[in-house]
Amino acid sequence: MSKINVAIGAVAGVAAGALVGVLFAPDKGTETRKKISTKSRETADSVKNKVVHVFSRNGGKVKGVPQMQEEDDMN
Repeated sequence: MSKINVAIGAVAGVAAGALVGVLFAPDKGTETRKKISTKSRETADSVKNKVVHVFSRNGGKVKGVPQMQEEDDMN
């Protein structure tokens, strides 16, 4: 299993655990929605940072993923 898959699985597990914890907490609905929103944003930022880190370590390339063309190259 690649390191990327392990990292994605770990982040997904943390996010799922946080979501379950928030849903079972005895808070008002508005507070629960705020917590879900905050945790979602934090998780998305964390995933984005990890992906940027992996790409920067590999010179912007990941094995098996086709490279995107710049807009200038497409015209």
